[in-house]
Amino acid sequence: MTPRGRLPAYLAMVLTILILDLIWLGVIALPVYQRGIGHLMAQPFNIPAAIAFYLVYPIGLMVFALLPNTRSRGVGRALRTGALFGFFAYATYDLTNLATLRDWPLSLSLLDMAWGTVISGLATAAGKVILDRRNR
Repeated sequence: MTPRGRLPAYLAMVLTILILDLIWLGVIALPVYQRGIGHLMAQPFNIPAAIAFYLVYPIGLMVFALLPNTRSRGVGRALRTGALFGFFAYATYDLTNLATLRDWPLSLSLLDMAWGTVISGLATAAGKVILDRRNR
């Protein structure tokens, strides 16, 4: 498969992460983040950094979770691999913050790591669905 054939899968992952994260960060978890780290939150948030994350992180999912599962049937294995990638990526961030920042809440780290696991698995599964449809 050519790199161009991977573009729709990548875009599906970008959109999945973006939409789910906007709902999560903008509505569901916002009060938890404000209670735990409100004093650290940027107002307004850094838009270029956010754009960079939403473009770069799915590349990691693609390289380490989706493409190794190109030949597997169904989305299960890709979902699990993406979830595992998300767990390790978010754990790196959250556990580093827990280790180095004063008053960083353990509960926030655990919640964020769980979220990273879920959103990464779902995004990889979405990419796998698109990739499989294009390869029929």
